[in-house]
Amino acid sequence: MKLRILFAICLTAALVTVNAQESRRLTILHTNDFHSHLQGYAPESAYTPGVADNDPTVGGFSRIAAIISDAKAENPGSTLVVDAGDCLIGTLFHALETETGFQLPLMKKAGYDVVAVGNHDFDFGPGAYAEIVNKSKQRGEIPVMLLGNAVTDPDDPADDSFEALRSEGVIRPYIIKEMAGVKIGFFSLLGKDADESAPYAPPVTFGKIIPAAKKLVKELKKEGCDVIICLSHSGISKDKKGAWSGEDVKLAQKVKGIDLIITGHTHVLLKEPLFVKGIPIVGAGDNGRFVGRIEFLAENDGVKLEKYESIPVDDRINSHSEIQAEIVLQQSRIDVAILNNIGMTYTMPVAIAPYKISYEEYGDAKGSNLGAMVADAIYRYVNSEGPGTDIAIVAAGVLRDPILPGAQSVADIFRVMSLGSGEDNVPGYALSKMWVTGKEIKNITEILLFTSASAPSNYPFYSHLRVEYDPEGRLFSKVRKIELTDNEGNVTEVNTSKDDAKLYSIVANSYMADNLGLVKKKTFGLIKVEPKDKDGNIVTEMDSFMMDFNASQAGIQEGKEWLALVKYLQQFSPAEEGGLPVIPDFYLNPPESLVPVSIPR
Repeated sequence: MKLRILFAICLTAALVTVNAQESRRLTILHTNDFHSHLQGYAPESAYTPGVADNDPTVGGFSRIAAIISDAKAENPGSTLVVDAGDCLIGTLFHALETETGFQLPLMKKAGYDVVAVGNHDFDFGPGAYAEIVNKSKQRGEIPVMLLGNAVTDPDDPADDSFEALRSEGVIRPYIIKEMAGVKIGFFSLLGKDADESAPYAPPVTFGKIIPAAKKLVKELKKEGCDVIICLSHSGISKDKKGAWSGEDVKLAQKVKGIDLIITGHTHVLLKEPLFVKGIPIVGAGDNGRFVGRIEFLAENDGVKLEKYESIPVDDRINSHSEIQAEIVLQQSRIDVAILNNIGMTYTMPVAIAPYKISYEEYGDAKGSNLGAMVADAIYRYVNSEGPGTDIAIVAAGVLRDPILPGAQSVADIFRVMSLGSGEDNVPGYALSKMWVTGKEIKNITEILLFTSASAPSNYPFYSHLRVEYDPEGRLFSKVRKIELTDNEGNVTEVNTSKDDAKLYSIVANSYMADNLGLVKKKTFGLIKVEPKDKDGNIVTEMDSFMMDFNASQAGIQEGKEWLALVKYLQQFSPAEEGGLPVIPDFYLNPPESLVPVSIPR
């Protein structure tokens, strides 16, 4: 009750002057971190958008479109729809974006007015993102795209197409929308953590959000805006004491003149606004599970933030049939362009999950059963269909969606590891293989222990490698023992002496392999890892580590993380003859590959 009383007080405090007029309601709907989740999930096989109240799935863009349609019918001419970044990248639908430009026009058709640019929009580089936007423009009208703190390099042609979109006003730093005589200014920011999660964005860089916000607020004030809203792809999170912190909390503390922050990037759902120095912060979670609804009331004496709610996107909502028909048609294009070539379809069933298999990035990393299963899947895939390996590693940051109970399709499994691309037509990170010494294995495990403490996305899961470490040990001196298990189950201790030249092969996705090659640079020379070929020759061109899964064919036949998981699930036994494979109980609580040990002191 106290929280609701404080909420009402804060709402009535947010007043700005407008011209005299009759009382009128202004509605803003918002999403963030949608990640191309156009179909309801999970599993997608349970999604029945044409029938209400009969399935357990959440999300689904046709449901969101229906929410938007109802809101605009309820409040015609006074409803805006915005997204706070990362609307793309996360499902098989993003794989055709550079060719078809499908999603942005669909968002406009569904009613979106403004979309902020997020870090994952740069996953394939600024040129590829510009290509997506240009293809989208050719297909139809798109929402206004916002990014207020991007900095391009005039001397590097790699971002010329992105800069051209800014010059043309397709991507803008801010936009002003007028409803009921009220001028609402929107601007967007991409924060430091999001910047660090956009390794392929350069030569595009991003200015510090506090100075950028102050400048943009000043501009919008000059334009006479009555309400200023920041779409901030920077994020909030809770600190060790359980208090809210993060870049958007600091933004609210340090920048005057912002009336509302719609936060994204950290996938936080706020059922009620978080007030920081009187500024409300709202967030709608991720993957289209919720739509936020903000109600402003324009009266003779000003505008007040009257009401906020988080609308669950679930089977209680009747979907927008026209939008759903377009989604299904695009799904068939994915089959023809990508999946049929590898003997699959979007809806092809893979296996039955009798329980939840997940990873909580900001929760108990070591308790994840998904990371362990994916690492085992990669190990088996490489050793059964590829050139073999001693060790497989997967980083938590590539685990994007959980596996929920039910029949899993190809689309469901792809969502688990949807990031990255290779040189072929199949989406997803390619797998790379390198050779290192026992000492370098220790160095790798030490650096991943260190970086995952502050960046949970770096938390590693190993297959056929067991690492004992002292949580209280000194920096880069935590690892106490490393054991390797071979295909026959034989366990040997890895000699981590710098004098031991024995080589071990490690498989990881191409992005992680690149980062392992940069360990020395990232640790200022304190830790050294020099990836090698099978003969012990140091290799600096990381692309040469990409594995070829069929040497008899011309070029490199890439192996993908998500395909490894599909193949792994397919080899499990069915519950009955002729049925789908069933994931065994082993992965309810799999053995940990990182084992903390207590050292007497």
